[in-house]
Amino acid sequence: MYLIGIDVGGMSIKGGLVTQEGNILFKTTLPTAEKYNDSHGISEDIRKVIDAVIQGAKVSVDQIKGIGIGQPGSIDSKNGVIRYSNNIALENVPVIAQLKKYYDLPIYINNDANCAALGEHVFGAGKGYNDVVFVTLGTGVGTGFIIDGKLFEGKDCAGTEGGHMQIDISDSACACTCGRKGCWEAYASATALIRQTKSAMDGAPNSLMHKLAKEEGKVSGKTAFCAAKAGDEAGQKVVDKYIDYVTSGLINLVNIFYPDAILIGGGISNEKEYLTQPIQKAVNAARFGAKYTPDVVIKTASLKNDAGILGAAALAL
Repeated sequence: MYLIGIDVGGMSIKGGLVTQEGNILFKTTLPTAEKYNDSHGISEDIRKVIDAVIQGAKVSVDQIKGIGIGQPGSIDSKNGVIRYSNNIALENVPVIAQLKKYYDLPIYINNDANCAALGEHVFGAGKGYNDVVFVTLGTGVGTGFIIDGKLFEGKDCAGTEGGHMQIDISDSACACTCGRKGCWEAYASATALIRQTKSAMDGAPNSLMHKLAKEEGKVSGKTAFCAAKAGDEAGQKVVDKYIDYVTSGLINLVNIFYPDAILIGGGISNEKEYLTQPIQKAVNAARFGAKYTPDVVIKTASLKNDAGILGAAALAL
C-alpha cells in the first residue's frame, strides 16, 4: 500500500508516491497558477498532480492507502477547507469535498508547515524527540509544533502561525502580506532576506554581492551568505542582521514552548551550520532561565525539498 503526498507551494505543486516507511518512489510537479478563481481552481491543479503521480508511478487507485495535502495558510483540517492563504490568494476553498468527487480514498489537508513538522517527526530529523518546533524560512515563515509527540493545531485548526507574531511595533515596521505590519515573516523569510540584500547592495556599490547576483541572474537568498563567506563586509552585515531577525522569533518560541529541538527548513536552511551555529548560541544565551535549564538543540531539517511531500504523506498515515 502506498501514500500520495501533495505539497502546494507559491511556485509549484509537487506530488509524490510514498511508501509507509517514507521512501519516495515517484515525484512530479506542476507550476502554481498566478491566480486561482472559479474557472481555474486550486483543487483542479491538485487533481492533475494526483493523477500524474498515479499514472507516472504506474499504480492503481486501490493500491493507495490515502492522500495528504500540505497547503500554505489557515486550514480547517477537520472539514478539509482552505480558509485563507495570503501567499497564494485563496479563501474558503472546500478542497477535500471537491477532490472526493474523483477519489474514493481518505484525503487529508493541513497547513504546509504543520505537515513538514509532522514529516520531520515521523521520517526525519525530529525522530526521537517528544517536543519539536519546526520553522521553515521560505517565501514566508511557517511554523509547526509537535507537542508530546502529537501535531498541535490550536482551536479549530487555526493556530501555529508563528510567522505572524509581531516583532516590530514601530511606525516604520515592514508590511506583511497578511495585511499587518511588523510580523516575523516580514523580517525572517527568504523574501525579506532578498529585500534586505537589495537594500544593502544599493548602499554598497563595490560589494561582492553585485558580482554574485549578476552571475546568478538575480538577487537570491544565497547572495548575501555567499558574499559573507568570501569575506565581503556588506554581505556579512546583511547576514548578521538577518540572523538577528530569525533569532528574535525563535527566542519567543523557546520561551513559550521550550521544545527538545528546533528544526529549520526552507531554502535558507541550505546554509546549514553557517546559519544554525550563531542562532543556537544566541537563542540559548538569551532565552528565559538560560543559566538553569538545558540548551535547546537547533539544527537544520533533514528532509529538505521532500519535506512537504513526506509531511503530507504522514498525514495519511
